[in-house]
Amino acid sequence: QVQLVESGGGLVQAGGSLRLSCGASGSTFSNYAMGWFRQAPGKEREFVAAIRRGGGSIYNVDSVKDRFTISRDNAKNTVYLQMNSLKPEDTAVYYCAASESAVRLLRLPDYWGQGTQVTVSS
Repeated sequence: QVQLVESGGGLVQAGGSLRLSCGASGSTFSNYAMGWFRQAPGKEREFVAAIRRGGGSIYNVDSVKDRFTISRDNAKNTVYLQMNSLKPEDTAVYYCAASESAVRLLRLPDYWGQGTQVTVSS
């Protein structure tokens, strides 16, 4: 079992930046691909970014191209999402997720955090 706890959400003006963090516990962090998903009001949850066990990253290019960066620190059991040039349409609850492979993560993550709210004002 993997427990995931997100932090770093909040209210920011358009054009601003936030960094989300997700701390993991309960299993060997480096054995898991990690990802971020988001869900806006009235919309389905969508994939944002993922990082493989080896460090390679995958992005939802249409939504976050060149604005978001995912990274991981295996020594701290933490995955990050640096979000720059934020737009009102980035407003959503952001969820951290984990699976033993990136393929599995993108299909249906095995573990989810509780989510952190990001609100971008115009």
